[in-house]
Amino acid sequence: MGRSRYKIHEREYPYFITSSIIGHYPLFKSIKAVQIITDSLNFLVYRKEVLLFAYVIMPDHIHLICSGKELSKKIAEFKSFTARSIINHLKKQNELGALNHFKNSKLKHKADREFQVWTEGFHPKQIIDEKMIVQKIEYIHYNPVRAGLVKKALDWEFSSARFYEGFESLISLTNFRDMDAPTQSIGAR
Repeated sequence: MGRSRYKIHEREYPYFITSSIIGHYPLFKSIKAVQIITDSLNFLVYRKEVLLFAYVIMPDHIHLICSGKELSKKIAEFKSFTARSIINHLKKQNELGALNHFKNSKLKHKADREFQVWTEGFHPKQIIDEKMIVQKIEYIHYNPVRAGLVKKALDWEFSSARFYEGFESLISLTNFRDMDAPTQSIGAR
């Protein structure tokens, strides 16, 4: 697809973000790859001051709802760090099939690297009101159900669905209802 036309313009709004693994490779069937993602998302929350409201880690992509200062830069750093960590892990485990995929799928203009894990961009969509954030959270939570991975959203371990039902989450989350006046600040145009 090339460079995304989607941009983050206003930092006070949450954004629905999608990032995919290049070539739809099912990288996140590996627990170690999932752990790299969850650890890195927790780092974004604790060290980079990103509010994370919802997430799902699917076999070949992730969806997030988040907000924060310089969010584009922080997501780019997240993708860069996780890609390097995943490649290092694959090399250590001698996972030649995966390494060959990421080498052969690399876009030609990515001459500064040997491998490419993520597709370019992350397609941010600004959340403008409470109705939209609820719709996007439901979309995220039912993604594994629609994909046939589980029968109920709560059964997918790598999602915020359980958090919104009062269970512990792998990643530190903020309930969007706990934001400072979310219905006034979201969509107050």
